[in-house]
This record gives sequence, structure tokens and C-alpha cells, in this order.
Amino acid sequence: MTKELEATLAEASSPAWTRRVRAGRDLASSADVPEAAEALVGLLLDADDTAVTRQTAEALTRAGTEASVRLIARAVAEADDNRADWLQTGVHDALMGPGGAPGVLAACGKLARNPEGAVRQGAAHIAAWAADPR
Repeated sequence: MTKELEATLAEASSPAWTRRVRAGRDLASSADVPEAAEALVGLLLDADDTAVTRQTAEALTRAGTEASVRLIARAVAEADDNRADWLQTGVHDALMGPGGAPGVLAACGKLARNPEGAVRQGAAHIAAWAADPR
């Protein structure tokens, strides 16, 4: 693990929400690294600040990889209704932003065959969100 990744992982557990938001954005491109994936799910389900949830979901959606969408799907399956609303808002922010997030639907299609039921369920929610842009 690089020193940069270690530093970013440390930021993910910072008491400052702004640092956690930055960590979510910075870690999104490392969603396939187990340590980063664990931290990212924690940020998606951040109990202290919905901005962390929203902006981490947006960054992972923009990444658009199967690994990044899998993490959002896992979080959606675990989230309460309020947190799920903020996850959905973050996904929509990315989909409606410049360039959109073209890889999301393809990733959801692959995740529909994932052996983990929670991932399949979460991916179905994300696909529905992507198909119905508010």
C-alpha cells in the first residue's frame, strides 16, 4: 500500500466531515483495493454527516466501475431509508452532472448476477435510479 493511500485511509476516519468527504472522493478510484473498499462503505453509511454519504456516492458513481458500483449497492442494501435517499441523491448528482456516468448501467447489469443477494438487490435499486432521472 502506498503512503498516499495510507494517508487517505486515515482521512476516512477523521472527525472532520470535510476530510471524510475528500477521502471518499480520493478513494473512489481505488474501489477495488480491499482496504479502500472497506473505508468507502463506511463513508457511504457515514452516521454523522449526510454530505459524506452523498459525495462519496457521487464519486463512486462517476468512477462507474463494477467495483465502485458494487460498494454503493452494498451500502444501499444496508442503509436505512434516510441514508438510502442520500445515496440516491449522490448517484443522481453523478448521472446528471457533466459527462454523466456511462458505466453505471453496465455495472448494474453485471452485478445483477452477483452471488451476494444484498449486492443484487442494491444494484437493482441503482439501475432503477439511473433509468428514472428525476
